[in-house]
Amino acid sequence: MRVELTLLGLTLLLALAQIMAAAHLRTRQYGTKWNTGARDETMPPLDPIPARLLRAQANLFETLPLFIGAVLAAAVAGRLGHKTEIGAYLYFFGRLAYVPLYVAGVPVVRTIVWGIATVGLVLVIVGLLIG
Repeated sequence: MRVELTLLGLTLLLALAQIMAAAHLRTRQYGTKWNTGARDETMPPLDPIPARLLRAQANLFETLPLFIGAVLAAAVAGRLGHKTEIGAYLYFFGRLAYVPLYVAGVPVVRTIVWGIATVGLVLVIVGLLIG
């Protein structure tokens, strides 16, 4: 199996881990009654860490469909190659590094890491379009 597909799978695991971490901390703050209920009531703002985890998750979900589509389309089109491989590595490891930086509230470096992941996404798309 090509490394791009492995990195796609790892990115999906990262997304699942982010969902679970944010859900765990929200439940810890709001309680299991809130978690298992309809969640109709207005709750106080989340504490900083769970709020950051939710924002990091939302940020991942903005580009994740593009990454999934680009990797799968490149695989189907037979366009996996050097660009898509480097791009997939940059995207995955950028997104992986982004989470603790965001949770810790690290400015600037977090944005640079986001940019690296985005360059990776662009490389995968370029690999798909021009090989």
